[in-house]
Amino acid sequence: MKKILVLFSHPKFENSRANLVLVEHIKNKEGVTFRDLYELYPDFNVDVKAEQELLSQHDVIIWHHPFYWYSCPPLMKQWIDMVLEFGWAYGPNTHALSSKICLNVITTGGSREVYCSKGTNSFTINQFLRPFEQTAILCGMRYFPPFAVMGTHKLSDGELDRDAKKYSNLIDLLQGGFTLSDFEGCAFLNDIPELITA
Repeated sequence: MKKILVLFSHPKFENSRANLVLVEHIKNKEGVTFRDLYELYPDFNVDVKAEQELLSQHDVIIWHHPFYWYSCPPLMKQWIDMVLEFGWAYGPNTHALSSKICLNVITTGGSREVYCSKGTNSFTINQFLRPFEQTAILCGMRYFPPFAVMGTHKLSDGELDRDAKKYSNLIDLLQGGFTLSDFEGCAFLNDIPELITA
């Protein structure tokens, strides 16, 4: 079973109805290490060596965060800047993260309809996430499409619970060796049939 590291970053987690439900469904699953970065590092003083050691021990890395101004909250960016060091995560003869799987799990207030060329945000979620994708690629990781819970302000409790169960099912699939070819053509991991029917 693959080991999964969930790096969660939300500066107002206690006020996030959607993330509270999502996290509750996955944080205690066997083989999952859940790290609330704002709880661990309220002063932004990231323990680089400890985080690198955890990365080394896991097969799948998940950046779980709300979509803040088309990116991530500042502590997650700080984590990326500090932990993914040249000479360890990337650069000549560095293989610390080689072949690990990496993906974003995000929540957005806006619906799918506003994240497209004709929508108010002009670009797709996948286009906005290109810096994360390239970061993963530079570090030798395999980047998967995002799992995105969108339009969170308008979701009913039942719809949120459905998405949280899909997230839990995704964790199960990733632990079982789910590969890129299993979701060819999907912009979001939410849309793969295995999550819908599981």
